[in-house]
Amino acid sequence: MTDRRLDAARAFYASLVAGQSGAAPELRERMERAFALVPREHFLGPPPWAALTGLRGVIETSDPIHLYQNVLVAIDRARGVNNGEPCLHGQLIAALHPQRGERALHIGCGTGYYTAILATLVAPDGRVTGYEILDDLASAAARNLAPWENADVIAGSGADAALPAADMIYVSAGSTRPADAWLDALVDGGRLVFPLIGAKRDGVALLVSRRGVAFDATVISRVSFITCAGAFDAEEGAAVDRGVKRLRRGEALTLLRDGGESEASIVAGHRWRLVARG
Repeated sequence: MTDRRLDAARAFYASLVAGQSGAAPELRERMERAFALVPREHFLGPPPWAALTGLRGVIETSDPIHLYQNVLVAIDRARGVNNGEPCLHGQLIAALHPQRGERALHIGCGTGYYTAILATLVAPDGRVTGYEILDDLASAAARNLAPWENADVIAGSGADAALPAADMIYVSAGSTRPADAWLDALVDGGRLVFPLIGAKRDGVALLVSRRGVAFDATVISRVSFITCAGAFDAEEGAAVDRGVKRLRRGEALTLLRDGGESEASIVAGHRWRLVARG
């Protein structure tokens, strides 16, 4: 394949992802540039790559042009680790509204592809730190992100220890709760996007925004994710399963950091609940 063909595929892909992200024009333009600049194949290991397509199932390819579609690509099939669908991640990243100069954390960064997208969006003065609990993936992410001077990787959990202050936190693994570490790390005006999933690993992506000591939440979309070590509890997940069925895209909520269900609670877990924003 000629470089020209690959460049054209990347440009089309970037336009597709940015166009479906729901971002406002200025952010959409920056997202299109980021998705065009960051080479996806650089983060997927050596070919052949296994891509999951909607109609044809899993296909194996050594041609990087096939990666520039809205396809999930396997990183470790045995462990169920994937480089997720770009249009979904584009939508979730757009919900964070990343700005130049901001400090971002990426929890569950895998091999670093979407970390690189975030690093490009906050450059030149912003910075992204990725957290990956699987040591081999964390090592791969650190190698892959070496060209991005404003990105680094920590091998370890980003859910059960104190985190540095952040303008935005992007979580790429499913959780049965908004981890205290994430909420505590948000500065005033900071944003968190995470997949709230139940025991069945299905749920919704939530945008949480800090307003002083209060937290607003908005439903972005329905999602399905692998679980986040340190922020997933099967017992809590059963309660989440019951509640997330009632949530609708765009629904405005308030996140309360207290325990117990009540008539006002739409979803309730250990020391947190979601209620309608009144």
